[in-house]
Amino acid sequence: MSEVTLKNVVKRYDKVLAVNSVNFEIRDREFCVIVGPSGCGKSTTLRMIAGLEEITEGEIWIGNKKVNDVPPKDRDIAMVFQNYALYPHMKVKENMSFGLRLRGYTKEEIEQRVSNAANILDINTLLERIPKALSGGQRQRVALGRTIVRKPKVFLFDEPLSNLDAKLRLQMRAELKKLHERLQTTSIYVTHDQVEAMTLGDKIVIMKDGLIQQIADPITIYSKPANKFVAGFIGSPAMNFIDCQVVKKNNNELWLDEGKIQVKAPEEYNDVLMPYVDKPVVFGMRPEDIVDRLYSSISTPDNTVMVTVDVIEPLGNETLLHLTTGKNLFIARVNPYNQIKMHQSLEITFDLSKMHVFDKDTELAII
Repeated sequence: MSEVTLKNVVKRYDKVLAVNSVNFEIRDREFCVIVGPSGCGKSTTLRMIAGLEEITEGEIWIGNKKVNDVPPKDRDIAMVFQNYALYPHMKVKENMSFGLRLRGYTKEEIEQRVSNAANILDINTLLERIPKALSGGQRQRVALGRTIVRKPKVFLFDEPLSNLDAKLRLQMRAELKKLHERLQTTSIYVTHDQVEAMTLGDKIVIMKDGLIQQIADPITIYSKPANKFVAGFIGSPAMNFIDCQVVKKNNNELWLDEGKIQVKAPEEYNDVLMPYVDKPVVFGMRPEDIVDRLYSSISTPDNTVMVTVDVIEPLGNETLLHLTTGKNLFIARVNPYNQIKMHQSLEITFDLSKMHVFDKDTELAII
């Protein structure tokens, strides 16, 4: 079994707290992505799992073994780095087999493992080349091959696609997904790219300032963010946030009132919103949940607002509208064939069954 467990893991550099009491468990064969902005502590966390950084406090377990004091070479892990870390003077075959030769494997075993990995990654024709004769994508495959031949308990990936162009990144994401499906090895992947996190991870760990913000599967992260940071970090374009107030009107109706935006909260949310009456909150809507009233089947006076079109961004399969009420700017994702012009007035409808509301002070999710 190859579970990885972190218990109250802390990392300090002098007075700087880089990782603060991190706790999570990665199940056997699970693909876990640690994601967050630069400086959030994600790479430091990965390096502590690898043994490349000493932990200040806490425990790290791989399988049923505590590895706090176990050197990296004895942790039965393999790591893929951002810069590939290939030996420039060695051929591909030598790069892939180097670790096995150091560990004293027989020539026959090395040949078999290298051949199997090359077949999996479709790099058989590259085995006699040196790294400088390879493209970025080919070098990344060789780096993956070097980890596969080891047959480790755990794969660790430190932003391995960040040096590739957009098209190649897309291709390699798919390759990594297929590779994990085939090998079924526990994998931990660090990235700052939320698209990589959503497409690759069975489980996503979102970090900010050394703290874990939320741990969940991709759909839960997207549809039920734990706080405003997670809601704004995951999704492109990001979720729209509008500062407003909860107001009670006739017969205990609760409205979100920004002044020019006034929408009635669905009754099912009354219980959680009632304590916030006459208090400021943050109203959140994803761009795809804001639609042109003319194309909406759920439009009512309670969820429709008049706005002005500020900017139009046609993207082919969709169009992004930058809208303004005069007080707030927000983005809607609409059908590219909608006939909309710059600066025109437009009635838009919020799908309030998918709305989010956050506490103004704590930024924790209320809805």
